[in-house]
This record gives sequence, structure tokens and C-alpha cells, in this order.
Amino acid sequence: MSLGPLMIDIAGTALSADDREVLRHPLVGSVILFSRNFQDPEQLAALTASIRALRSPALLTAVDHEGGRVQRFREGFTRLPAAHTLGRGFEEDRRSTLALVQTAGWLMAAELRAAGVDFSFAPCVDLDYGVSEVIGDRAFHSDADAVAALATAYMTGMREAGMAATAKHFPGHGGVVADSHIALPVDRRELVELEADLRPYRLLIANHLTAVMAAHVVFARIDSLPASLSPRWIGEILRKEMGFHGCVFADDLTMAGAAAFGDVAARARLAAAAGCDVLPICNDRKAVLSMLEHFKPEALNPASQARLMRMRGHGEPNPGLTGTDQWKDAVATVAAALAPPPLVLTEGQS
Repeated sequence: MSLGPLMIDIAGTALSADDREVLRHPLVGSVILFSRNFQDPEQLAALTASIRALRSPALLTAVDHEGGRVQRFREGFTRLPAAHTLGRGFEEDRRSTLALVQTAGWLMAAELRAAGVDFSFAPCVDLDYGVSEVIGDRAFHSDADAVAALATAYMTGMREAGMAATAKHFPGHGGVVADSHIALPVDRRELVELEADLRPYRLLIANHLTAVMAAHVVFARIDSLPASLSPRWIGEILRKEMGFHGCVFADDLTMAGAAAFGDVAARARLAAAAGCDVLPICNDRKAVLSMLEHFKPEALNPASQARLMRMRGHGEPNPGLTGTDQWKDAVATVAAALAPPPLVLTEGQS
């Protein structure tokens, strides 16, 4: 059996009979986990093991686990700083900041891999334009070259821990006010004006980036469809012009940013036709069941299958991770980054 294009969720901390039936469907290829699926690292390891045991090849497991506001698993996992916190010292000390970011990428990935999770949707490489609340401190920096360097360091750390990186939200969510979870953002810049947003992707691709998540953002001067559903963005710009040969994820197809383009099946067909390898449908089991009944994709593309298989985590889960010196050193390094910056008094202040 091959891995199908659908990524779906489950309800609780263990698989139900209904979950097992749905996850065995050939259209399903991966599972996204949320906070409701987590109790502690031991339970999470048992859950991921039960998911792997259902099929051969095993289904992939994923999570949004960036740090800061977006960290699904807390108890028993290291508290991770937001990307902006990690990148705040870049201008003052580039070398030590890049080392910190690489360590944070390793720690995030190593802890997830220890519990059997294949990958996290990270890093976020949107630029901080100061207008998007949903991005905000999830962005490393406002400067494109800084984001490119910081994201590459984070990806390197993830790779050292056996995890593929997924850069998001292509081609950029930082330049719009609206949140694509609850609205359809429209960015009216010309393509040439988006070069800064694309620059981090160019460096990451040159360093063998494994995956990209496409945004539910319409770039009206380039295409009337959001990037996640756009052959122009995915097929022409990302794959042909930028030379990306990795896996492309649509953002969650149940989000409001995609809702204007038909029912979930219609959105899935548009995303697949645009070139997305993975079609996430989250928090809507009714929509998943409808998809399994009515969605008829074309024959599975061997190249797409190969791209998806490269998302599998490397190495066996290591439940003894927290006993290693590397983990202890990484935890101490990242904890120091969470401390507030030192207060510097200038003349006349007290």
C-alpha cells in the first residue's frame, strides 16, 4: 500500500476503532497531532507506535511544534522560545545566535523524534513586517537575509536530530493583516516586491530543504487563487523557477482562507492540481469521511510518493534522550535564551 495524499487528525490520546478504520484507507498517508492528543511523552510514544503499526509503509505523524505560542506538547517537553526570541541577538552576535538557533532546532526535533513523531511543521520563515498578528513573534526577523540564515541554522539542527524541515508559509504570510484561519488574506504586491519574502526559501532550497507549506493567501497581482491552490505559485514559481523538488503541503484545507473555493473536496482537487503532495483536513471528521467516499485523485504520482517518504523521521525513537549530555546542554542553552535581555541603563536613567 502507498501513502495517500490526505493528512487527517484523530480525536483523543489513543486510537479509537473509528480512527483505525479511517487511517487504514489508502487515501490517507499522514496524521497531524494536536494538544488534545497529548498527555505525556510516554503516552505520545505509545500513540505514535500504534499509528505506525496500522500500515506498511507506516503512516507519517506530524505536529505544529515551533515554540512560543505554537507548541502543542508541553508537559515533559522543553519549553521552546518563539522564533523572534531566538533571533533577537542576530545583529549583535551573528555566530552565537546562529549556534543558539541550530541548538533549538535540534532540541525541538530530538524530543519529538524520541516520542516517535516524524516531523514538525517548522521553521516559520515569514518576515516580520509588524502587521500580521497571527505571525508576529513566530517570525525570526524582519530582514530577509537574517531570516534566511536563521532558518537555515534551525533546519540544520533539525536534520542533525533526524527530522526533515518544512518551511512555511510559502510565499509569505507576514505582509497581510488578515489571519487565514478565519479570513482570506489578500496581498496586493507585485511579484518583484515579494522577492524579500522569497529569499529565505531560495537559501533553504539551496541547502536541500525537504518540504514547504503553502499559504492560504491570495497574491492578487500574480493569481486569483491562494498560493496553496495555485499552479502559478507551486508549479511555475516554486518548482520551475526556484528549483524546489521537495514535498509541498497545502495549509489546512478546512481553514477560512480556503473556504471561498468550494467544498473541501473541491479545494483538495485544486490543491492537488496545483502540485500539492499533501492535503491536510483537520478537525472535521465528517469532511474526511466525505473525501474518502467521493475524492477520486488521479493515479498516485511516484515522484510525489518519493517526496512524501522523505518526510519520515530518521533513526529509531530514543526514550533515553533526556539522559544524554547533548540534551542537557541544549536545554540549558535554550533556557538561557528565554531569560529577558539584560537591562542597560544610559546616562540620566536610574
